Amino acid sequence: MIASLSGTVLKVGLDSIVMGVGGVGMLVHTTPATATSVHLGQPAELATTLVVREDSLTLYGFATEAEKHVFETVQTVSGVGPRLALALLAVLSPDAVRLALGSGDLATLTKVPGIGKKGAERLVLELRDKLGALPGATDAAVPQPKPQHEQWREQVLEALVGLGWTARQADVALDKVAPRAAEGAGVSALLRAALQELGR
Repeated sequence: MIASLSGTVLKVGLDSIVMGVGGVGMLVHTTPATATSVHLGQPAELATTLVVREDSLTLYGFATEAEKHVFETVQTVSGVGPRLALALLAVLSPDAVRLALGSGDLATLTKVPGIGKKGAERLVLELRDKLGALPGATDAAVPQPKPQHEQWREQVLEALVGLGWTARQADVALDKVAPRAAEGAGVSALLRAALQELGR
């Protein structure tokens, strides 16, 4: 595995860099932001991941270890390959990805080309816990713990599961409607609000 590259920038494209390392020009696929952060003829260092396929060896490069961690982790989800993982990082920073997954923010995730509503839901369900604390994340960006044992939450959760949603899907919706509970909304109103979130 090629974990990192240090060398001279030989060529810069829109989403790729050629780096000279030990007399060899290495093509590295990157986000546009990473490509514009390096300078032709200057030394650079990238965290990298080598993706091995039957017919190809493709190197992906990142400005930070946090980006590399997101890139590798999101590919553990079925249907997410390196191209889609790179597109995710092209649109969102690692912290933005973590916050979107932690809060079930489907609207933010679907801004990424290639990620629809169902794909965003799958990312949230499978990665919410895995990407809970990225390297370099600040305390201010860590979502506050949600109350888990309030009576309204248990009642609405039971109702949603009874309607066919999974407990994890229900939890995502409940996190979004929790502020309404704090404002004094009743169980029926909270159930309707949660159903609206799940129907988006």
